[in-house]
Amino acid sequence: MKSLKCFVFFYLILLISCNKKEKTLDKKEHSISVMAYYVPKQDYPINQLPLNKLTHIIFSFSKVIDGEMKFNNQENDSLLHEVVKQREKHPDLKVMIACGGWGADGFSDMASTADNRQKFVKSSIDFVKKYDLDGINIDWEYPTIPAANTGARVEDKQNFTLLMKELRQELNTLERTQTLTFASAGWERYYDNIELNEVMQNVDYMNIMTYDQVGGSSPFTGHHTPLGLIMEEDIIDTPLYVYLQEKKVQMENSGRKFEPRSAERIIDYCIDKGVKPEKIVIGAAFYGRAWKGVPPENNGLYQPNKGAYIGWSSYSQIRKEFETNKNYQRNWDSIAKAPYLFSANDSIFISYDDTLSVKLKTKYAINKNLGGIMFWQLTNDTKEEKSLLQSIYDAAKE
Repeated sequence: MKSLKCFVFFYLILLISCNKKEKTLDKKEHSISVMAYYVPKQDYPINQLPLNKLTHIIFSFSKVIDGEMKFNNQENDSLLHEVVKQREKHPDLKVMIACGGWGADGFSDMASTADNRQKFVKSSIDFVKKYDLDGINIDWEYPTIPAANTGARVEDKQNFTLLMKELRQELNTLERTQTLTFASAGWERYYDNIELNEVMQNVDYMNIMTYDQVGGSSPFTGHHTPLGLIMEEDIIDTPLYVYLQEKKVQMENSGRKFEPRSAERIIDYCIDKGVKPEKIVIGAAFYGRAWKGVPPENNGLYQPNKGAYIGWSSYSQIRKEFETNKNYQRNWDSIAKAPYLFSANDSIFISYDDTLSVKLKTKYAINKNLGGIMFWQLTNDTKEEKSLLQSIYDAAKE
């Protein structure tokens, strides 16, 4: 009888341990959301993703195809089902779909009429139901602006509001609570082209893309994802300053204003416009920008260059090939609150987020009472210890 009791006891312990679910970072227990945009990679199996360190994972991307939300790659169908299945182990994780992305067309035409919007919204609801999702992120880059030769019209400004309102109304009819977000730009001109406060009434979060603040084609180096408030006087003794004075005059002549870009600047701008801080999500970059032919003055910062060295490189590549390379010196800009690497031997300058800068962004989000931090994108992170996500996670739960 004693042996039978022991068997039953150990069987119950085994049963409990087998059914134990791994607890995911939960915003209810912590002060901010941690959102990862996610693009699948063959060498990073879904069951190995560090999902316990996230509140939201945003599968990227679906597209606007024939006026409906669809995948343009059917392989994503099984992959998204597999991601959703991970909620069995991470019951607090929210799985969302991002629609659009850089160069994604179809938004302007889709949003241009009530019938077209209704068609898209219905397809979006069907999409959410099919995969049992927790929400949608609309990544329209950008209303009224024909970026990457995408379609655009002046009416996009009002039509974007209508689209988000109609999505919100239909998402609210679903049994599963739905999160609705949109990706917004990190520069002021974007906000002239949307009805910001009207849109914010219908969404849970605005994910500000506070990266690519300096593009790979820029004739001068700079920080592509700075946190700190950079002022003109901070660059006054550099070649960039002279160039920007010329650009500033050109912009002012066309009725636009120029100021150095940063996360703090655009977030303060949005709050001044009336956006509630708790609806703002700051962006971090799990990738870097690099320029070649850079002179050694100021360790390559704010200097002319001879073009992009790499269009972009993942943080895992930066960690492996550059951070550990003795030819590259790590520098820290206390004003921009951002790191950069420079090789005087190779004349190469690299701007990126590292473990310190993403920690500071996370702490800034907490201290500013923002809704959270998001990043592009999860599989660009290193699999080694002291990853970018680990730094965000540790800062978020302190």
